[in-house]
Amino acid sequence: MLYPLFLTLHLFAAVIFIGTVFFEVLFLRSIARQLPPRLMVLLEQAIGQRARRLMPWVLLVLFGAGVGMVKVRYLPVLAAPLQSSFGTLLLLKIILALSVLGHFLTAMLWFRRGRMTAGRVKFIHASVFAHLLVILLLAKAMFYVSW
Repeated sequence: MLYPLFLTLHLFAAVIFIGTVFFEVLFLRSIARQLPPRLMVLLEQAIGQRARRLMPWVLLVLFGAGVGMVKVRYLPVLAAPLQSSFGTLLLLKIILALSVLGHFLTAMLWFRRGRMTAGRVKFIHASVFAHLLVILLLAKAMFYVSW
């Protein structure tokens, strides 16, 4: 009974997080070329402030539900992840998800310490974007790829 709840929470949080990253990488960068620099700075600041308030909660739900799913259904698979294609792909997905969390925590630390630069923002967004693409592929492959 808990698994469907965890899965639903996980999916909704993933949609919000992935959608935000995709918007920032795929839309916001190209919009920047069409707007005056001052307006773009204000837009990026407003989006950034909102994201820094909302994303910790989204990530809490995303990772909390993910941990719940592991405890309820996938712990036996992760006990020996290399014994099945599902377990191996799930383990890779978890490792990448933890890397995304590390990126997020690093970014939050840099923002709080005033050490976040435009270059760091671009790097983190690009890296998280790439991570998320692979995570999405792994999430589907877990159920359709086997060896």
